[in-house]
Amino acid sequence: MSPKPEQYDVVVLGGGPTGENLADRAKAAGLSTVLVESQLIGGECSYWACMPSKALLRPWLALAHARALPGTREAVTGELDAAAVLARRDEFTWHWHDDSQVEWLRSTGIDLVRGHGRLAGERSVLVDGERLLTARHAVAVCTGTRAALPHVPGLAEAHPWTSRDATSAAKVPGRLAVVGGGVVAVEMATAWQGLGSRVTLLVRGGGVLDRMEPFAGELVLAGLTAAGVDVRLDTEVTRLARHGGEVTLTLGDGGTVLADEVLYATGRVPRTEDIGLETVGLEPGSWLDVDDSCLVRAVEGGWLYAAGDVNHRALLTHQGKYQARITGAAIAARAAGTAVDTSRWGPHAASADTVGAPQVVFTEPEAASVGLSLAEAERAGLRVRAVDQEIGNVAGASLYGDDYRGRARMVVDLDRDVIVGVTFVGPAVAELLHSATVAVVGEVPIARLWHAVPAYPTISEVWLRLLESLRG
Repeated sequence: MSPKPEQYDVVVLGGGPTGENLADRAKAAGLSTVLVESQLIGGECSYWACMPSKALLRPWLALAHARALPGTREAVTGELDAAAVLARRDEFTWHWHDDSQVEWLRSTGIDLVRGHGRLAGERSVLVDGERLLTARHAVAVCTGTRAALPHVPGLAEAHPWTSRDATSAAKVPGRLAVVGGGVVAVEMATAWQGLGSRVTLLVRGGGVLDRMEPFAGELVLAGLTAAGVDVRLDTEVTRLARHGGEVTLTLGDGGTVLADEVLYATGRVPRTEDIGLETVGLEPGSWLDVDDSCLVRAVEGGWLYAAGDVNHRALLTHQGKYQARITGAAIAARAAGTAVDTSRWGPHAASADTVGAPQVVFTEPEAASVGLSLAEAERAGLRVRAVDQEIGNVAGASLYGDDYRGRARMVVDLDRDVIVGVTFVGPAVAELLHSATVAVVGEVPIARLWHAVPAYPTISEVWLRLLESLRG
């Protein structure tokens, strides 16, 4: 016997930050909305990614900054209290309980259905095979991503950590091997070495953070090495074997690495393998291709949306929340029969995904970027010039220590006289990034930026030095 349909205006599949924000926008527009989630409301970011990872990283970064300064260096004589750091991390995740998030949903009037939701044809979601939810206007897939694990002999039997294990582990491993060269790999290598692990970072390529400017990876690697991480580039893991509490990693050159735990941070795949994509003509396990309003292109009828990591536009929490706001507005407009403006700066276009998605890597030093790298700008056919500055040359940087190592790059479109990309690397540069984002996304003319005077003495004075180098 088929379940009786429960009808809503909007059904949201996935209760992470993107799903929460999309449901909130739809409900605020007067649309009846239900959110379906099988795990914790708040999703990956709240419990296994952004928040717990930064809770693990911040103590080490604070300690490193204190050790860089005469006076505070002498005051800091011990190591991190790992138990205290892990306890504070647990507080950041509400001890992996989502009561507060559920209470927020109730306060907004958004309905919550716990369970595994699968598309069941047009405008329909079946939850645990028992509850059928139908949508008058839209179903939005916000199921995010999960860690990708490669096919390596012995991997499954070695019980590797993924990013979830790395941010939620209850104790510090004596030896940790980290496989990968992206953001998760370098951040978790930083965090766990700070907590006392002997960390070996195994990178298949010749560097890390290969989507950023080359100097970003070089400076981050130098920071990891200085902190005591054993970094091995151009290294491939060919086999793993766990014997009791020890993992043996066999390398491509025949050598081995011994570890108590091994973290695989080798990419992400969409959580779409079991959400019923086949019922609407899509391939299970695939990324969902969308237009700028996050409407899925390959499904007719204008009812299926995909926002956040699952559409592969920008795998960042803040961009997923941005897309959610755009998508909620587009659904509301279409439901009301009003015009949907997907022009470049229209209210229903997630144009910032391609123009200026900011990202921070919370290592020591930090790496922060927005817009295009020099190589990306050149591949796009732009006539550009890159201007570099050593951040340590500005007065504000000297306040962070006698040996501030950092660099800034500004990529300028010479034909339009605007900045199309900025990268900062150095201690405490993350807070510089929003000014760069405003300049890139707002397409502020260089002539106007001369009148945005940086305060003295701050690291932001590097903006003045960049502009002077461009003029000179």
